[in-house]
Amino acid sequence: MPILIYNSLTRKKEEFTPLEPPKVNIYTCGVTVYDESHIGHARSLYIFDLIRRYLAHRGFTVKFVRNITDIDDKIINRAKELKCDWSELVRKYIQRYHEDLDSLGINRGDFEPRATENIPDMIKYIQGLIDKGFAYESGGDVYFDVRKFSGYGKLSGQNIDSMEKGVRIDPSEHKKDPLDFALWKNSKPAEPFWESPWGRGRPGWHIECSVMSQKFLKSDTLDIHAGGRDLIFPHHENEVAQSEAFTGKPFAKYWIHHGLLTINGQKMSKSLVNFITIKDFLEKYKNADLLKLFFLGAHYSHPIDYTDEKIEEARQALERIAILKEKVNSKATKSPLDKARLKQVISEEVENIKKDFIRAMDDDFNTPQGLACVFELVNLANKHIDDLDYISNANVALDEMLGVLGLTLKAKAAEEGISDEEVSKLISDRQSARKNKDYALSDKIRKELEEKGVILEDTKDGPTWRRKL
Repeated sequence: MPILIYNSLTRKKEEFTPLEPPKVNIYTCGVTVYDESHIGHARSLYIFDLIRRYLAHRGFTVKFVRNITDIDDKIINRAKELKCDWSELVRKYIQRYHEDLDSLGINRGDFEPRATENIPDMIKYIQGLIDKGFAYESGGDVYFDVRKFSGYGKLSGQNIDSMEKGVRIDPSEHKKDPLDFALWKNSKPAEPFWESPWGRGRPGWHIECSVMSQKFLKSDTLDIHAGGRDLIFPHHENEVAQSEAFTGKPFAKYWIHHGLLTINGQKMSKSLVNFITIKDFLEKYKNADLLKLFFLGAHYSHPIDYTDEKIEEARQALERIAILKEKVNSKATKSPLDKARLKQVISEEVENIKKDFIRAMDDDFNTPQGLACVFELVNLANKHIDDLDYISNANVALDEMLGVLGLTLKAKAAEEGISDEEVSKLISDRQSARKNKDYALSDKIRKELEEKGVILEDTKDGPTWRRKL
């Protein structure tokens, strides 16, 4: 069954056929490291890691590059605001960014190139555009001559003349046309700089991605270029123009863009005090799966609105999975299933759900439908909870789907509340209290466990427990 991807370039779903199957090259725009990463960044990081993971699950060999923009106007201005060296600011927030990736359980890229480490290649690229007649130097800056590239506007679907209306030129710029964009910026006094044929300066933002994507994926044409919908214009449009002008080849075969995130119906903004960093979220909820499950509930291409109520809904949904897993593990411990028999006993019902999951994910990575398959399996496993063959097969299928979705079901760490040994001791004390009909003590112990993040459940096979998610 083919994988279908909605291609922003053609504005339709297309069958996914990489240039050199089974190899797949993916480039996605990473963060600009001048502040803490927020949950909007988390959606982008998670969604494209999920797509990468799913393609690998379907048998593709994926090479994944996600850049780090470590020189930019925002970085320079932030360093001035904090009265610190720009390079110190960058080091600090690259470290914080990697900590966020690890906390979210999101894999690093195969390459995570930094812009400042690839400036000689950018200078060569810019010189090549000048030599081909697509760029020009003016006052120490270098600009891309947009009207020299006939395909400008094809990604965003805009007409070049309509784009120009309302565009203003900064007095410090020396452009021929308002739409022309900077490939190289002349550095102002006290700003970081690199030597170039056009004087001391630094690269423009757009040129970074063209150079690093082609360099590290070793291809003039990428299989997939990904990023947020807000990057389509001008960033990705400019990437297309400069890359295709330089190589004469299509820059990317498929363009994937995710929808943006709002909070309580408003754009995330520090001035509105609704700016939630990844660290803030994890400090409050202690569980990255809650954020991932929230993201999975909407198609990646759609906008999504964050509320505390939706995170609580995600917690309840996650609890349903965790409760089933606990039941299955408990039964398997008491009545282990022969592994050879497990291979023989395959439920057609379970297999059909697995196929439905693949069918959903093949259809432009439809995670809401894929998630529905997960919970259908949870419901069926609960109905067949006394059938060890059935639930063992369901458990294997569930683990496979959760793995694709990047959900770990990792509970709060024991050190945050109470150790396993202490839990076992309290449960034993509670059992003794119940045996002695001291129900007040029994209830007190249950409440104490709950306050320390432990959920206790009495079953016909005896008490079971798990940590809150």
